[in-house]
Amino acid sequence: MKILYFLIVLSVTCNTFAQQTYYRENRFWMTSPGAFKSGLYGFDNPALLNYQNQPDLYFTWSNENGRWNDLNNWGLFTAVPNFGFGLVNQKFQDHSVTDYKLSAALGSEDFSLGLGYGWSSGDVGYYDRSNLLTLGLLLRPVRYASLGFTGNILFSGQNEGMFDLALRPLGDEKISLFGDYIFKNDMTDLDNKWSAGVAVEAYPGFRLTGRYFENKYYTFGIELSLGRISFSSMSNLDKDGKYQFNTYGIRVGSYDRNPLQTFKTKTDYLDLNLLGGMKYSRYRFFDDSNTLLEITEDIKEAMNDKCIAGIAINTSGMNINRVLLWELREQLRKFRETGKKVFIYIDRPGIDAYHFASVADKIVMDPQGMITMEGFMYGKQFYSGTMEKLGISFHEWRYFKYKSALEVLSRKNMSEGDSIQLQKLIDDYYNLAKSDICNERKISAEKFDDLVNNFSILMPQEALDQKLVDTIGRWESVKELITKTEGEEKSFINPGSISKFMLPKDNYWGKKPEVALIYAVGVCAMDEGINARNLVQYVNNAVNDNNVKAIILRVDSPGGDALASDIIAEALKKARGIKPVIISQGSVAASGGYWLSMYGDTILAAPNTITGSIGVIGGWAYNNGLKEKIGLSTDFVKKGEHADLGFGMTLPFIGLTLPDRDLTASEQKRMDNSILSTYKEFVGKVAEGRHLSYSYIDSIGQGRVWSGYDGKKIGLVDIIGGIPKAIEVAVNKAGLSGKEYEVKEYPPAPLFNLNFFLPKIPGLMTEEEPIIKNIKFRLQNNGIPMPVLPVDNMDYVPLF
Repeated sequence: MKILYFLIVLSVTCNTFAQQTYYRENRFWMTSPGAFKSGLYGFDNPALLNYQNQPDLYFTWSNENGRWNDLNNWGLFTAVPNFGFGLVNQKFQDHSVTDYKLSAALGSEDFSLGLGYGWSSGDVGYYDRSNLLTLGLLLRPVRYASLGFTGNILFSGQNEGMFDLALRPLGDEKISLFGDYIFKNDMTDLDNKWSAGVAVEAYPGFRLTGRYFENKYYTFGIELSLGRISFSSMSNLDKDGKYQFNTYGIRVGSYDRNPLQTFKTKTDYLDLNLLGGMKYSRYRFFDDSNTLLEITEDIKEAMNDKCIAGIAINTSGMNINRVLLWELREQLRKFRETGKKVFIYIDRPGIDAYHFASVADKIVMDPQGMITMEGFMYGKQFYSGTMEKLGISFHEWRYFKYKSALEVLSRKNMSEGDSIQLQKLIDDYYNLAKSDICNERKISAEKFDDLVNNFSILMPQEALDQKLVDTIGRWESVKELITKTEGEEKSFINPGSISKFMLPKDNYWGKKPEVALIYAVGVCAMDEGINARNLVQYVNNAVNDNNVKAIILRVDSPGGDALASDIIAEALKKARGIKPVIISQGSVAASGGYWLSMYGDTILAAPNTITGSIGVIGGWAYNNGLKEKIGLSTDFVKKGEHADLGFGMTLPFIGLTLPDRDLTASEQKRMDNSILSTYKEFVGKVAEGRHLSYSYIDSIGQGRVWSGYDGKKIGLVDIIGGIPKAIEVAVNKAGLSGKEYEVKEYPPAPLFNLNFFLPKIPGLMTEEEPIIKNIKFRLQNNGIPMPVLPVDNMDYVPLF
């Protein structure tokens, strides 16, 4: 209502007109501004620039003197996303004038605001021109309607305002009914107050328009798009149906729907470069990192694109987490199931990278490359002896056989429980790689074991002899192999050239139904890691937003503070029965990470995800000579028996407190009760969330970690799959299958990473080594019972 009131007031303000500018500026366009594509790129309604997704240029002219090449009336309009510039030239006898306008817009899918500034040159006085400001508004509350307002405020002279309305009965670009109305005083009988018409896209890129004006004359238009170029013609007829003149147009630049795309099949190969690591999200500026959602969506759209015959992947320099590699591999496997091919280039892969590459139809290995089939291992570094020498004592409060989070600080080797659970994880990793590689490369299980145990390192010719690769060559030779395999040359395109990503945004008005993909990444903490204090706001917003039809929580966390985990879990619980809540577990989603997951309607994990670890542990580090060794002393006064618990020296350079004393017997008893009580609560919540008994969850709990594969067997996981599968499940449960929807990621990415601008010198480093960062996390939470994994299991994928 506030927006409608503002439009009415503004239209009254602009209602002192004597000079009509709207139809003068829009005689080169076939419909009212909001009905057809992006209008005249801001020259008509600047708010339309919010929907311009690629650079574009449009040249148009009219043959009012009867010749098709008459250039007495022409216009040139150009735009990039959110910005546009246009000029219109008019000539009559010896007089000419050129009108210019610079415009900009911002907004969302359902509302945008634009502003333009116009000026003129030439015979300004003869043509009665004035500088002007153009205000544009556009409302698209639903996919079926678009309401626009344009106000031209002249610096000298009269003003005008215009409303336009467009309706789409089918909710897409195929049919658009439109009309517009001008508000102005002192209009003559020759002026048009309104027009109405229809635009039809009978076939992709083939468009027809018809428009009727108040003064009973007509226009009929036709446009044919050929992709990055299109041609248009509009005939103007008087009230008697007599032809008056034509308006022609040529557009070049942005990719558009076109008839050719329906006939073009399997002419291209998608070129994917997986150099570097992979994150969940990237900074908005100065960050070209690959992200999981983006690459998996690239593969999905390549699978659906008729023009794409296959994918060529360069893995040189690839350093991607094994769980993310499995998710990419799964997406490529589905891609191949459609009959399309995958070619992968490798140079020096380890077993995880080769496991990924084995999905390819053809593997090309660099002549100076090497495959390391080393197998899998899990090792730990223990700090107990170091701490003893430094003068730091540590007591581990451990009540569950497999809850080994703190034994690197309390022991000098693995406990029996930790050794058992880690060996099972390693066995599962090995068996997964073995099964997939043997299946794709057609080698026996015995042969695989032989390659790992007796070869380990394979040079290119050995790899070729052992059928691990198909040919030896550099990245450039991949194209030659594709030509040989396909029997013809193929064009290579980057992901941005996939048809769906290039198409204009005019096929859908307003906000699409949303699937909210929320990332809970890092240690479970209130103000770092998953940043629960802020993250819960995004969860609550998704729960309460009617346009969000499903929620996916991507968990990649080793746990931490139970408070942080429980705040997010309880927020997700509110959505139960209202909208689907899908959990996608990443590299690690155990302990507090599983606490985050437990209320999901469906939990998905990769077979090599670390999940489970339902347990709680605590520990206490305190001074046992370090303070004295470095010459520090402390003193205090107190009121309260336990007031000095936690008081002690502040460690130099680290800024953390090391308590002076251990707990007393009574304090220890209270802490024991706290750990056991938190465990009981944890087990009870998981039992409720998974619809299983308390005793059963307790039996598979006790702090034990499980692979995603075993997690599915014991009921902690529902489906083996990654983010693409989680999206598929969410879409189906939300009733969006076969419909338009959008996956939106939260939290939104920051603008840039400050480290990009800082030299790598001491004192200016803002990122810590993971091991130091996580030890500091332990000390910051000294004495707090926590559902958390060992420091060594904190190999989660970074969010940014």
